[in-house]
Amino acid sequence: MSNMEAPANTPVWVNEARCKACDKCVSVCPAGVLAMRQEVHSTLGSMIKVVHPESCIGCMDCELTCPDFAIYVADKKEFKFAKLSSDAKERKEKIVKNNYRILDEDL
Repeated sequence: MSNMEAPANTPVWVNEARCKACDKCVSVCPAGVLAMRQEVHSTLGSMIKVVHPESCIGCMDCELTCPDFAIYVADKKEFKFAKLSSDAKERKEKIVKNNYRILDEDL
């Protein structure tokens, strides 16, 4: 768990200064909460984006997978997370098929 203070009413957040845009967190998120957005100032030309925070189930897979400790998940004692829905699973599939890139409907 991180020592970073959580933004108010936020289940998952990113420290973009630490993120190297490897997309590992996006690949493990079962709920399609995360995606990569284009970012010209990033070394790899993209950056992580929390596109559907309301769908976060609090599994912490993204935080545990991040090699740079750049993504954080709120404590389950402090935030009420969603249940994994069929819509979230479908969105995850679409993001994977889109090479982890943000979907047009989320722009």
